[in-house]
Order: sequence, then C-alpha cells, then structure tokens
Amino acid sequence: MIPPPVNTEHIMHRETAHRLARRALFGFIVTFVLARVFVFLIMSKAMPNFYFFLHGTHVHHLNYGIFLLAAVGGYGIFRRPIGRMAEITALLYGVAMGLTFDEFGMWLHLGGSYWQRASVDAVIVVTAFFGLIAFARSLKRFEARHFGASIIMLIVLAGFAVALYVAGIHLGDVVGPTLQNLEAASSP
Repeated sequence: MIPPPVNTEHIMHRETAHRLARRALFGFIVTFVLARVFVFLIMSKAMPNFYFFLHGTHVHHLNYGIFLLAAVGGYGIFRRPIGRMAEITALLYGVAMGLTFDEFGMWLHLGGSYWQRASVDAVIVVTAFFGLIAFARSLKRFEARHFGASIIMLIVLAGFAVALYVAGIHLGDVVGPTLQNLEAASSP
C-alpha cells in the first residue's frame, strides 16, 4: 500500500505553538495596555474623544475585538496560514483578545462600569494562559525535578492571587469612586 503524499512545504514552514503564542501574548498585552491608556486619556479629556457612537449608543471596543476574532478565526480555519501569515494571524488574534477581554466585566454586567475588576482578572488569566503555552516546556521533557518546581510555582502563584485579590479590593475602595465619577462625567 502506498502512503498518501505529504506536503513537505507545509511541514517545513509550520510555526510552533510556542512561537505563535508569544506573538499572541505580545499583541494581547500591548492592546490591553493601550486600550486602558486611551480610555483613561479620553475620559480625563487629555485627548479627543475617539469613541464611536451609533444613534447615541457607544459602541465599545469589545465589539471590534469580537468581529476581529471572527475574522481571524475564519481565516485560520479556512486558509490555515503558515510562515509569516501564521505569525500575523497570531498577532491579530492577540489584539482581538485584548480588545475583547479588556471589557470582560461588561460581558458579565451589561451596562456596568468600564473599570470593573472582572476585566483585569480576566486579562491576568488570559495572559497566564498565553504565557504557559508560549514558554512552558514540552510535556515529553517534563521530569521529576520539574514537577517539584511546578508545585512551588503553583503555591507562589496562589499566594500572589490572594495578595492581588486583597490589594484589588482595597485599591477598588480607594480609587474606584474616582474612576466611576470620571467615567460618568465623560459619557455623552
């Protein structure tokens, strides 16, 4: 029996999941930071209002992210990009995820404040997920010494999560009312 032909060009130029995850992580973090900076500058009237309004309704940037996710997902499934196009697709995927998850709290509480804690928590989880894919060792090379280090890392991360949660509650009590007043004053 003759084996089916193999497209060697596709195999030779296939990007690794780790490399593509690093591109997505980069796009995700840069987009999240820029979105937060632009929103803060617009709300504080330090830059012009670039918000898009449709018949008096503010179209939030999570909608742009959803449409970009749909486009990138469709392109990734139907075209199966390789090489440079795979890298660009991964970067755009990260941008789309950044736009969408920056307003994750609004998924949960429609009409809620932009500054919801759930959005920042979701961004931390997605960043950790991308980071694990981008930088984790292959499971084939996972040895006993890695298991011990992984347990220590999980304990440290759990402690960090608790500290972040407690600090976030305190910071929300201190800064939250100011940000909500700023948001209310900037809305048309």
